[in-house]
Amino acid sequence: MKFFEKHKEGKKILFVCVENAGRSQMAEGFLRKHAPDGWIPVSAGSRPTPGLNPVAVEAMKEVGIDISKQKPKELSEELVRSSFLKVSMGCIDQAECPAVFLGNYQDWGIEDPKGKPIEKVREIRNEIEKKVKELVTTLESN
Repeated sequence: MKFFEKHKEGKKILFVCVENAGRSQMAEGFLRKHAPDGWIPVSAGSRPTPGLNPVAVEAMKEVGIDISKQKPKELSEELVRSSFLKVSMGCIDQAECPAVFLGNYQDWGIEDPKGKPIEKVREIRNEIEKKVKELVTTLESN
C-alpha cells in the first residue's frame, strides 16, 4: 500500500456506512483499540441517525470495547479529503455517496446489523474485528 508513504502527516482512517450507527462505529472502536500509534479512526454516515444501534453497543461491550459515547456523524467532503483511507462497510453506492470514492478506498461488504438479533450482530462484530486486525497488520508494516 504505497499511499501510506505519501501521507505520513495525517493518519486518519474513515469508516463509512449510511446511518453511522452500527458497522462503522464498531470498526472505529476496534481500530481505536488495535491501531498502531498515530493512526486515527473516525466514522461517519451519509444519513446518520440520532443515536447508535443499542445491540451493536451491547455486542462491543461483550468484547471489552465501549462505543456508547461515540456519536453518529455526517459524512462531509472535508472528512473524506482529510482521510487517506476510506472504508465503506458495504452499504454505499456511488450515487448515494460519491465523495467516498475519491482516492484510496476499500469496500468491506459487511452486512448491516440494523434490526438483527444479538447473535447475528455478534457474527457481524467478529467479521469487522477480523477485517480491522488485517488492516492493522498493513498499517504496522508502513
